[in-house]
Amino acid sequence: MRQRHPLLEEVDAPALAAAMATDDPPLLVDVRTEPERAVAVIQPSLHIGLDRFVERAPEEIPQDRDVVVYCHVGARSAQAAVWLKASGWSRVRSLAGGIDAWSEQVDPEVPRYR
Repeated sequence: MRQRHPLLEEVDAPALAAAMATDDPPLLVDVRTEPERAVAVIQPSLHIGLDRFVERAPEEIPQDRDVVVYCHVGARSAQAAVWLKASGWSRVRSLAGGIDAWSEQVDPEVPRYR
């Protein structure tokens, strides 16, 4: 069994959809590659590929926002969320199951891919 990182907080797709429908939705941050984003995306979202994340996040992600990071299935977004938490962001979660879970559980119009 994989050990969860103590700094990792996750949100499931239906809970994120509910949060996105409020007057104060979280900032979605997509850490996938450009080719992945060309296939499927959750909007509105900020794109900062994981390869440039540490460099760009401090300038582009406000520390006072509720932030949800997502990727394809949740592994890369978990890494990014843990980094943000360890670097001073207090309200950060990773989308459990990534955009794949979003497509399955919330919006089947979002294409699934391998």
